[in-house]
Parts: sequence; C-alpha cells; structure tokens
Amino acid sequence: MAAPAAPAAEEKGSEAQLKAALADVPELGRLLEIDPYLKPYAADFQRRYKKFNQVLHDIGENEGGIDKFSRGYESFGIHRCSDGGIYCKEWAPGAEGVFLTGEFSGWNPFSHPYKKLEYGKWELYIPPKQNKSPPIPHGSKLKVVITSKSGEILYRISPWAKYVVRENNNVNYDWIHWDPENPYKFRHSRPKKPRSLRIYESHVGISSHEGKIASYKHFTSNVLPRIKDLGYNCIQLMAIMEHAYYASFGYQVTSFFAASSRYGTPEELKELVDTAHLMGIVVLLDVVHSHASKNSEDGLNMFDGTDSCYFHSGPRGTHDLWDSRLFIYSSWEVLRFLLSNIRWWLEEYCFDGFRFDGVTSMLYHHHGMGQGFSGDYSEYFGLQVDEDALVYLMLANHLTHTMYPDSITIAEDVSGMPALCSPTSQGGGGFDYRLAMAIPDKWIQLLKEFKDEDWNMGNIVYTLTNRRHLEKCVAYAESHDQALVGDKTLAFWLMDAEMYTNMSVLAPFTPVIDRGIQLHKMIRLITHGLGGEGYLNFMGNEFGHPEWLDFPRKGNNESYHYARRQFNLTDDDLLRYKFLNNFDRDMNRLEETCGWLSAPQAYVSEKHEGNKTITFERAGLLFIFNFHPSKSYTDYRVGTAMPGKFKIVLDSDAAEYGGHQRLDHSTDYFAEAFEHNGRPYSLLVYIPSRVALILQNVDLPN
Repeated sequence: MAAPAAPAAEEKGSEAQLKAALADVPELGRLLEIDPYLKPYAADFQRRYKKFNQVLHDIGENEGGIDKFSRGYESFGIHRCSDGGIYCKEWAPGAEGVFLTGEFSGWNPFSHPYKKLEYGKWELYIPPKQNKSPPIPHGSKLKVVITSKSGEILYRISPWAKYVVRENNNVNYDWIHWDPENPYKFRHSRPKKPRSLRIYESHVGISSHEGKIASYKHFTSNVLPRIKDLGYNCIQLMAIMEHAYYASFGYQVTSFFAASSRYGTPEELKELVDTAHLMGIVVLLDVVHSHASKNSEDGLNMFDGTDSCYFHSGPRGTHDLWDSRLFIYSSWEVLRFLLSNIRWWLEEYCFDGFRFDGVTSMLYHHHGMGQGFSGDYSEYFGLQVDEDALVYLMLANHLTHTMYPDSITIAEDVSGMPALCSPTSQGGGGFDYRLAMAIPDKWIQLLKEFKDEDWNMGNIVYTLTNRRHLEKCVAYAESHDQALVGDKTLAFWLMDAEMYTNMSVLAPFTPVIDRGIQLHKMIRLITHGLGGEGYLNFMGNEFGHPEWLDFPRKGNNESYHYARRQFNLTDDDLLRYKFLNNFDRDMNRLEETCGWLSAPQAYVSEKHEGNKTITFERAGLLFIFNFHPSKSYTDYRVGTAMPGKFKIVLDSDAAEYGGHQRLDHSTDYFAEAFEHNGRPYSLLVYIPSRVALILQNVDLPN
C-alpha cells in the first residue's frame, strides 16, 4: 500500500529543488514568473549560475577580480617598458622552449630565450639600447620561436599580436610590432545606448563600388555619412578581427587582437569609430569566439606544438562543418585570453558592444548540426548543452556590462535557447538581444515557393511575433547571410534580370519591377514594425542592391566584381534605386520620432487571408498592409484602441518612394466608437493594392 506515495515524494523533492534553486539564483523567481514552463528546469539554471558565480569567485581569489583578469593584453605579447626595455610574455604549456626573433636580432632564432614560469607561462625582458631607445622599433617584424617536445622548431605569431600584415604575394601573415610614436587619441565620447536599435551591418572591405578592397578611411569619409543620413544609430562591423582568408567573411579568425590590416592601420580604425561616435552612432564588433582558423603559422592552432593549448585536443577540438578549431572554455588561460579580447576591443578601439557569432555552435556539444530545434524545452537543457561555453558567454556579458553599462551584446543563436537574453542574475545568458533568424528565412521561402496570392497572412504574423516575452530580438528581412553566393538579395529574388534593364526612371514600369519595388518596401516595413525590438539591414540592401556577394577566390578567378557595394546606383537620379533608399531613410527617421522598436509588442487586430491584409498597432501608430497583388479596398474598416483624428505619416505608395500616388495625404481619418476586430474604435480607409501605410493619431499629445 506504500507505492502510491511515490509521486507525492517526488513532488516534494522537486519542490525542495525549486526552493534551493530560488535561494541560489538571486532573480530566478522573476524568470519563472515570466515563463512558468521553465520551472522543471530550475535546477539547470541553478547549476549554471553557481558555476558562473564560482568562476567569478575563483577569478577574484586568484587574479584580483575580473577587471584585472581581463587585462591580459597589458602583460602578454610584447610591451615597451618605462625604461625603454621590452617585456614579453606567452602561454605555451606544451613548449620545450620559447624564443623571440625578428629583424631586431637579425632573425637569430635562439638569441633571446624566454624564462619558464609556472602554469605554462614564459617571460623575457630585453633591456633598452644605450641611448634608452627600445630594442625593438615600431614597425619591425617579429616571430615567436617554439621548440616542441618532439624537437621541432616552429615559427609562430604571438596570439596577442596587435598588428599583422601580408606582404606582396606571401602566403602567411607577418607579425609587425605596433607601437606608434603618436597613437590615435579619441576625441568624442561614446553615445548613450539607443532607446531603439537600428543596425547597419557593414563590411569595410566591400564598401566601395570599385572592384578592390576598400579602406577604413574610405568607410569613414564615404559610408558613415550615408549611414547617418539613412537614420541608423548603430553599425555592426564585420570582418575586423584579422583573418587570413578574405573569402571567409571574417569568420576564420587568425589574430584575435589585431584589426585587419587589409583596410588600413589600427589608428585608422580608431578614427572610424571615433567619427561614428561624433555622429551619435554606436559601433558593435562582430566578435568570433565560437571557433578559430586552423592556420598554425599565422594563427592560434598548434601554437605550442600541441593540438591542445587554446583548444580541445582530439576530435572535440575540431568543428567538422567549418573545418576550424574549438576553444576549451573551461581552461583558465583560455578564459583570460577571450575575456581580455573582449576588454581589448572595448578599451583600445572604443567599440560599444558585440554581436557574438556562432552562439548556437558554442551552446551545444552537437554545435547545432543536424538539429531542427522544435522549441521543446528539453532541447535546451541536459547533457547536450556545453555549460563551460555557456558560462563563458555569461562571463563575457557580465564583463561587458560591468565595465560599460551602456554596451550592447547580441547573440546569433538559431536554437532559441530560453533565457539567453535574460540577465545573469536570473540564471540567463546576459545578452541584450538575439537575432530573429527565422524572419529572413520566411521571406525567402515565400518568394521562392509561393505565388503572391497564396501568401499566408497568419503565418507571416506568427513568424514576426513568435519571440520570447521580455527577451529582445533584432528583426531583419535579410542580412549578409542571404546575400552570399548560392543565394541572392531580396531585391534580386523579386526582380532578377530585369534589374539590369528596367531600373531606369525613363523606362516603363514593368510588372516585375513594379511588384519588386512595392514588396521590397512592404517586407522591410512590416519586419521593422512587427518583428522585434531592434532592426538590422545589411549595407546596400536598403536600396535593393542587385545580385549577390562573392569574395575573390579560385572559383571565380579572384574577381572582386561581386565583393563590392554599388552605392553609385542610389546616387544616380535616373535610376529607381533612389526610391527604395528614400523609403528606408524615412522609415528609420519615423521610428526615431515614434519609437516603436522600444514600445511593447504590437497588437495585431487583423490578418485577413482573403483580402491579404494585416493591421496592427504599436507605439500609438496604426500600421496597415495590403499584400493583395491587384485588389484595392475603398472604405476598409480598421480597428484601433484610440479615438480621434488620424493622418498618414508614411505611405509606401508615395511618389518619392516609387509608388503610384493613389492616396491623398491631406485626408483626415476619424476613428468612431464602432467596435471592430476586438478594438473599441474603428476608421474607414482606402487601401490600394500592394501598399503599406502608417497612420498617426494627431489628437494624442506627443
């Protein structure tokens, strides 16, 4: 008769577990209040938080706190001392001997040996010259020489190198000692964290219309003013951390502390960031801590002659799909290296935060490969989660937000892990935003697989609103991913080959170009208005950049033809690209005024399959979309929560946006006390086919 008591005992045990978890994690109760379905996983949050807290405690005990711990770049690498001498330090636990060589020593490999310290560290002091000048001048070439336990002599670049260059047709990069006499001094303070985040995703190298690698100076002079004019308040810079292979888009990093020399000097990147700050624009770095290039001569791989050091040894240390190395996040010195790397970009270059690449790969032992992620919570907890990597991400977010409270962190996670964007005090990952990665996939799917009249309004709304409560998302219709070779931009999906012949304002408005221009605007506005708490656009796509992205490589005869952004297209008054550019600008400027991205999630009052209409309210604005390819609606009733007079404040059909000017902007629309679609008031509007409108209540105080 004792058997039936077992469930009660189990329930009592789970209650005790929950109580213990709530006691250990300061604000876990708030997380479970927001999402009660996470209660069965309270012990997982408890374990993660305790592990995070323990590492923080250990850093405090052994290193004097995370502030000091994350300044590894002040001692590791090579540094000029106050007496003019040079101090050098490396971590190479698998090495038999470590030496410094270079132009300063006539490339003698063994003339300057490091002294072995505890825990695999090595140090070297080189006294100044007789005239007190440093023995290694600015701009001279260096190498670390490693003698391995197997007797090999290996020439390496310091993992902490601040500047590396590839000269002429050399295969490998050279390490250059960067110690300029007059380093760049920042003149402008960091802007405050934007209330609404409007991100311009950028790549310096492809920012010119010319077939070449563009420079930091080109970007500063020519692209920053465009970004400011378009109304973006944040730039996400890709491919800044040095990468030997240009076509990797910056995702196969070889030197983590070096700003890519392809585009210019470190001082010129600082000037770029400083100029953006002057314009009131925050700058995020696309940081790659999910993996590293397999290069050994100019990368981290095999630095000390072993396959471990910074990475897991054996199969666990290699990403099969990316053919790259995977960090061992539980290693003390790897934590120092990565956290110092975060600190370096914040301090030395004054970046305002990060977009963390490849977070899904970090979070799970399976790296997301072959996983569908149905949304079942069991997928996000248990043995498949790499809690060492998760704890590292918690530490990185903690460091970033502690040092610079206005900084911003964004996770590129396709899995949808719950609480990734909740505070670490709740047991969460500590990110500010995650990328809403399902949205661009939905638009590509609709354009590739469905006729316009078969688009499902309910499914569009579901995709745009399917996000976790109080975990902010960055919405986007397309990013660099959708433009890469093998795919193409939304504009090219919509208009394809006709973009070559029919984008002139002197040519007739063909059905293909007309459809493409109208849907391009509508897709962007509904994504901007409904899809998240931030918005992202990849450079050039705002004006409907044609074709795709493809970097110089053997497969395309090293061509730069597709590795550029043709801003000249939107500057040409005789081409229709200007219309899309104008719409993007005015959409962003209206958001700056009205702040829908920082407002609570929209209330969708209609998603009508037959009429192909969607209406919603957000930030006191009424958004109306008619996706029907041919039907316009006169006196169409639209519900609203607000009485009073409404005016059109954005109309995709306006002449300056390449529209058909079917709406009179002087018209007043009056909401009456007539309930419609669950809203207490409603108004009658004319909605032409393929049009997006925003109406504002002019009776409400600003």
